[in-house]
Amino acid sequence: MARSNPLVIDISRLGRRPGSMITVHETVPAPSRIGLDLIRIEQGAPVELDLQIQSVSEGALVTGTVSAPTAGECVRCLEPITGDVSIDVTELYAYPGSATEETTEADEFGRVIDDQVDMEQPIVDAVGLALPFTPLCRPDCPGLCPDCGVPLASAEPGHGHDKIDPRWAKLAGLKEDLGGPGAEA
Repeated sequence: MARSNPLVIDISRLGRRPGSMITVHETVPAPSRIGLDLIRIEQGAPVELDLQIQSVSEGALVTGTVSAPTAGECVRCLEPITGDVSIDVTELYAYPGSATEETTEADEFGRVIDDQVDMEQPIVDAVGLALPFTPLCRPDCPGLCPDCGVPLASAEPGHGHDKIDPRWAKLAGLKEDLGGPGAEA
């Protein structure tokens, strides 16, 4: 039977026996886009789960690694970029009726619901913190020309534009009219 959300994991095999453990090694499609426009994991991208889920007295402890390919744009030159992100996760899910569930707010710990743990929000949160704030195609990316928008990495060496301060523009025209030194420039 296919799961509606591949990041919701069935833990019924743990049986609420402290010390029992299951491992999850699988690749699932990302159920939604994770991240921002500049850098993200696309919806449907393969997300590799390498998790251990251990029953503890108060709930289920999920630890492991989540990896996925990323796509986005360089913040300097706007060229498409790709990469990978790998994050470590550690989450406690409280069993129904446990002291942890009864003494904590719902947003402090996840909850085991119908013998399942939902890893989507912890993964979204961890990926959001792991993705670069300013993704670059390469560390020394020169960006775009501020005048014409040409990517400086592919522009001619010494690419530039002569800019005249508008307050002095009439003097440049006068210089040309008088034929003074540098008028041919």
